[in-house]
Parts: sequence; structure tokens; C-alpha cells
Amino acid sequence: MSKLRTLAIIDYVKQRKYCSSSNLARAFDVSPATIQRDIAEIVQQNILRKVHGGIATLEGEAEPEMLAVNRHFTERINVNPEKKRLMARLAEQQIESGDILFLDSSTTALYLARQLQKSTLPHLTIVTNSVLIIQEFYLMPPQFSLISLGGTFNFQLNSFLGRAAMENLRQLRLGKAFFSAVGMNKEGIFTYNENHAEFLKQVIDISEESYLLLDSSKFNKTALFPICNTSQIQSLITDTPPPEEIAPFIPSVILENSQPH
Repeated sequence: MSKLRTLAIIDYVKQRKYCSSSNLARAFDVSPATIQRDIAEIVQQNILRKVHGGIATLEGEAEPEMLAVNRHFTERINVNPEKKRLMARLAEQQIESGDILFLDSSTTALYLARQLQKSTLPHLTIVTNSVLIIQEFYLMPPQFSLISLGGTFNFQLNSFLGRAAMENLRQLRLGKAFFSAVGMNKEGIFTYNENHAEFLKQVIDISEESYLLLDSSKFNKTALFPICNTSQIQSLITDTPPPEEIAPFIPSVILENSQPH
């Protein structure tokens, strides 16, 4: 069973509390026999429970750590809000009038977008694949411009990804990109979603500067797919100094009340 499909099925069911096996087979474009094997494996791990005709959530059970990072976008918005507000303020200090910004679909980038709603800068262009940032753009100052990237909608990330989004990106040149990730160690920066990783690789390639928005809970954590090496980012924007085993591999760190180093 594909680990990616495992995580996707779990997330899909958790959003709905219950899902029939036939619905799951259609949603993930697999045969009934395959989805039954998938269900059996997930149930065996005691992550979800088998019920008549399908699979359901475990009532009252705590969410495993591996799934906490994979929660739906709307659930993640309120995780570590003070850290995200801090990083948003620090990120805003790196932005100048006339910049062409990319904001990714992370909840931390959403906090940055909301910080920019109060900006007094004369002009900014914001490029994003985040559905919520696009929806809230009307709250931005009227002198700001928006370029939205279309593509295949990803329910979990609340964003547009895939071939069409990549094609949109290839038409652009970006000034400063702000993005987040599942985790980082000395070897690189990681995410659980393959399309997300490929998309952010392209963003970093076409950006003059790339800033990683990452709170300290994600240090020394990895995921299935690498996004880039730590040397490929301009700066890490964070709430706490990174641990000594990571710090030498980061070009610059932006913290509150300190200068990048």
C-alpha cells in the first residue's frame, strides 16, 4: 500500500467521520479489492475503525503525530498562532514597495497575507496558489495586485497544484518567495506531498530570494519528499534559534530583536 495513499485516505475519512468503501474506491481511483486491502491495513494500525460498509474515525482517540502535520488546512490555521504572527511580522520587514511576492498555501503564509492587509506600502504584487489568500485579497490595500495560479485543487492544502499550476509558474519571474514546510534538518527542507514539493522547487528556482517560514517545532523533522537544500534559501524566519546541528547549514536566520546572520 502506498504511504501517500494511506495518509490521503486517513485525512479524507477524518474530514467526513465516515466513508463507505465504494466511495473511497471512486475517490482514489482504485479497485474495490485494493481499497479493502487499504482499509484492512489502516484498521490494523488502529488509526481508523472498520464499520459496516466502510471505515470511520476512532471516537475520542488522540491524533497520532504523523497525522497531526497532515491535518486539513482549516484545522492547522489555529496551531501555534502566536508563533505564526511573530513570523509574519518578521517576514513583513523583508518586504519593500514594488516587490513581486510569492506566498505559498501554508497557514503561516496566510498569517503573512493577513499582516499585509494592514500594510502602508505604495505597491506590491502578490502571486499565490492559496485559495484562502485569493479569497481574502479584497481585504488588501487597493494599490496591491494579485496573480493567482490555477491548477488542480488540493483539498488538504487548500491550494492549486499540478501541471497547470507549474505551467503558470513558468511564465513568471518572482522577487521574494515565502513558504513553509513540514520540517527541516541539516540535509534539507521537506513536505509530505509530492506535487507540493515539485511546485515549491519551481518557485525557488524562479525566485530571486526565498524565505522559509518555519517554527521551532519543525526543526529536525523530515517527510517523504525533499523541497530543497537549506543553502537554497535566503533566510530562515523563525521564533527560536535553530539547534546547533542545523544552524551552520542555514545561510541566514531572522529572529525577533536580531539582525540576520
